[in-house]
Amino acid sequence: MQLAARRLRERGIDGISVGDIMKEAGLTVGGFYKHFESRDALVTEAFILALQDIEHIQDTLKTAPQRAVSTYVSGSHRNNVGRGCPISALVNDMARAPDATREVFTERVSEIINLLAQSFSEPDAQDKAVMIFSTCVGSIALARAVKDQSLSNRIIEGALAEMLKMYD
Repeated sequence: MQLAARRLRERGIDGISVGDIMKEAGLTVGGFYKHFESRDALVTEAFILALQDIEHIQDTLKTAPQRAVSTYVSGSHRNNVGRGCPISALVNDMARAPDATREVFTERVSEIINLLAQSFSEPDAQDKAVMIFSTCVGSIALARAVKDQSLSNRIIEGALAEMLKMYD
């Protein structure tokens, strides 16, 4: 399953096939159906497993939100899509994802926004949290998508600098 979770982030939902995953894992396609009822079930389980890789960031949000944001919006996160946050890796795929996967995605996004909101005491804490998380995800996705490394770095650095001002 770790392999499926990594490939899901690297290739997207439409970029993984049961055959490829099973072959890479050294298993037969026939064995797949002993573990999963469908490809959609594999996608959902792989996404759930991939979410475990961001639990440390969520834990950090509770005590050091600026550090969590800085860890998320970084060159190392941008460069490590296979082990990074599946939310930013798959944000564009989720509109076409299986309903069960979208439900898990939605629950985790909501949970992270609520954690971010706890770091603000203002009445608009939820709005700030939405803006920060949207900027985190969007900046990483955009920084990964552009070919120009200098522009990619500017996207990350600019987004991070503006978000951290929210904590002043």
